[in-house]
Amino acid sequence: MSTLSEISSWLQQGRAPKVKACVQQALDEGIPAGEILENGLLDGMNIIGQKFKNNEVFVPEVLIAARAMTKGIELLRPFLVADGVEEKGTVIIGTVKGDLHDIGKNLVRMMMEGKGLKVVDLGVDVPVEKFLEAAREHEAHIIACSALLTTTMGEMRDVVEAVHASEMKDKVMIMIGGAPITQAFCDQIGADRYTPDAATAADVALELCQA
Repeated sequence: MSTLSEISSWLQQGRAPKVKACVQQALDEGIPAGEILENGLLDGMNIIGQKFKNNEVFVPEVLIAARAMTKGIELLRPFLVADGVEEKGTVIIGTVKGDLHDIGKNLVRMMMEGKGLKVVDLGVDVPVEKFLEAAREHEAHIIACSALLTTTMGEMRDVVEAVHASEMKDKVMIMIGGAPITQAFCDQIGADRYTPDAATAADVALELCQA
């Protein structure tokens, strides 16, 4: 079994120390950091994402795998920078103002990071201006808004309107998600994409960044 396959396999099992050890081994073997990221860490996370979509694994397994991936990426980051490996796109993510739920958002963030995207997480209870400021500062491709309460869904409309009224119109895409959100609501407020689950959100974000 190659070192990269081992990384993928340990990551799927959520074995962070093993993942770190194998990433170090791959570096010692002279495998380029970008290749370790793509064919080791992201490969494992993609398999977990697919299994999650098919209900073969559940939130706890995803969180453990994502934690293992983060440990591997921490070790790789200086090498990725040195090799000039660019992130595939930047996403600003947060739960909208008035809403303090973050499990869904955290899952989406991990899945997006698992696709090689740079994700700036603003946390919960995020006001409209903060989404816009972060998108400007990080030259983001996407603003992703999450809500779990029907009472806070209206905040998403405010984010869409603020982006459309700014210089970022046509540059920054807006993705929305959360239990009460539907495609009809997305169409109604003029957001760019609605996704029903974290794994699909990550696929769509990658697609939007590469468009």
